[in-house]
Amino acid sequence: MPAGPLLEVENLQVQFATPRGVVRAVQGVSWQVSAGETLALVGESGCGKSVSALAVMRLLAPTAQVSGRILFDNRDLLALPDAEMRKIRGRDIAMVFQDPMSSLNPVLDIGYQMAEPLRIHLGMNADAARERSIELLQRVGIPDAARRLAQYPHQFSGGMRQRVMIAIALTCNPRLIIADEPTTALDVTIQAQILGLMQDLSRELGIALVIITHNLGVVARYADRVNVMYAARMAEQAAATELFAQPLHPYTAGLLRSVPRLDRPRGARLETIDGAPPDLLDPPPGCRFAPRCALRIDACVQALPELLEVAPQRGSACIRAAELLQQAAANASSGAAGINKTLGRASPLLQVRGLKTYFDIGNDRPPLRAVDDLSFDIVRGETLGLVGESGCGKTTVGRTLLKLEQATAGQILFDGTEVTQAAGEELQRYRRQVQVIFQDPYSSLNPRMTIGQSIAEPLLVYKLQADAAAAQVRVRELLQQVGLFDYMAERYPHQLSGGQRQRVGIARALALEPSFIICDEPVSALDVSIQAQIINLLEDLQQKLGLTYLFIAHDLAVVRHIADRVMVMYLGKVMEIADRDVLYAEPLHPYTQLLLAAVPIPDPALEAQRVRALSGGEVPGGSVTPSGCVFQARCPRATAECGESVPPLREIKPGHYAACLKLRD
Repeated sequence: MPAGPLLEVENLQVQFATPRGVVRAVQGVSWQVSAGETLALVGESGCGKSVSALAVMRLLAPTAQVSGRILFDNRDLLALPDAEMRKIRGRDIAMVFQDPMSSLNPVLDIGYQMAEPLRIHLGMNADAARERSIELLQRVGIPDAARRLAQYPHQFSGGMRQRVMIAIALTCNPRLIIADEPTTALDVTIQAQILGLMQDLSRELGIALVIITHNLGVVARYADRVNVMYAARMAEQAAATELFAQPLHPYTAGLLRSVPRLDRPRGARLETIDGAPPDLLDPPPGCRFAPRCALRIDACVQALPELLEVAPQRGSACIRAAELLQQAAANASSGAAGINKTLGRASPLLQVRGLKTYFDIGNDRPPLRAVDDLSFDIVRGETLGLVGESGCGKTTVGRTLLKLEQATAGQILFDGTEVTQAAGEELQRYRRQVQVIFQDPYSSLNPRMTIGQSIAEPLLVYKLQADAAAAQVRVRELLQQVGLFDYMAERYPHQLSGGQRQRVGIARALALEPSFIICDEPVSALDVSIQAQIINLLEDLQQKLGLTYLFIAHDLAVVRHIADRVMVMYLGKVMEIADRDVLYAEPLHPYTQLLLAAVPIPDPALEAQRVRALSGGEVPGGSVTPSGCVFQARCPRATAECGESVPPLREIKPGHYAACLKLRD
């Protein structure tokens, strides 16, 4: 490993001219990374992480004003001619983007897209490029690589597409890889495989790796050093172990407190960072975090603090960092007792019995069994968490309960009434009581309607308000109920932040005064601080209004915080159901154990001691359901018996159900 850093970013400044003024997206940022090292850039959306990475790649729009120095192997990338930069980009420096589907060309097969950089940068002929492409696909864990070269991006799963992006990044043996949120939309098991693969390749090949993420568990598991950014500036720099043990900036401490954790008792509420980042068109003159900081003093708002070294290899842009360094590390959660709900187990609000939802995919192929023989109850005031990898059937369960998909068989009873075949007025009455909060509020809100119009629409359709004026009064009440200002009724969805749009989605769900709400991945795309605010809001509304939730998610730490009971699904079937604390303390099914082992904990010391995921692979696609246990192909304990018999869901312990033949009475 060379003595000096491979990449050095010095006093980077990036500005964008807009009709409203100049946006200072990155201001005076400096950082470096060495060969074989993994550096994490973290912070809330809009802090400048991705802009910094794009500046390194010279991929910003021509209108961007960039200054400072970006030294790669002692060459200033900002001073290079475009032709020289094109030689470096893709050959010596590669980038893995957040969404592989939008990064891969949908009309070109994978083989062509992998061969392109090999032909351009290394001058390989078609045969040599094909052999190299097959080798790389095998290296990143894609089976039957030769055949898959002829396939197109849409024929790959999300995890496989991201593996292809990593393979393309590796084609020319780069010395630096920048990965911008490479696993945001992936399941925890696939996330662990992808990041583990990147870290192994980095150490094996001496590649410098920069990971941009807001997932602090990922940072704790994989990063050597961490740079925390806030409002276009650097807030803190430190080795990962030191930063997580004792953050020296209040913003870093706030991020760590906002994250629900598997390794600590569940508190009554998640701690949040109040307020929002400043407008970069007109940032405050002093510390940019001061308006949200509980430790601020008068000096904080008078001058902009610089990033200073307060300990060896530790930098902080807080004027009170020396005081924080002297304090004992006391960042453990308050240990407050969890919320104990009194749930009427004798009178469930929702009863599901033998539910099946199959999809005909034609071509004389067997139907896709998206939901296969599900039975469960949800009692009034309860939150049932529904977890599992993508493709396991979670969202189909929610859509079937909402009557957006037609059940193939089984029963759905709501408040004692059969609604499986409900139609007409009966369906209208049911849907007033059952509402949904979608994963992406931006796509579920009409961009041509104001927020007020979107929330008022169901009120007028169901004639719950006399006229439009009365509906608008109710709209403003709902906005205030979810923590928004009433004047936001006049805004359009694109004028709100992600967290604000999610609050609008909650307000719309509450408009019809439902008793049951299906939350389909409502916080998966949000920053950790905004995520904590939404989770707290959902819990507050549940207590105030007596709501019942089905909370669908793949983030098991979030589910542990909000759910009373948890149901684990795989390939349309239930693997395990238990009380939240029991399931997380003693998971019985190998699949549940796999999911929990894959969840990173925001503590590098604990991560170093943990047992990693039990098996590789991902949820198989297609319509062929395996004989016997659906999890057998990935199960480390599978035997011949598991391939012959379908395990029933049995009560192994009081209130704890699991579907595994190896769990004998």
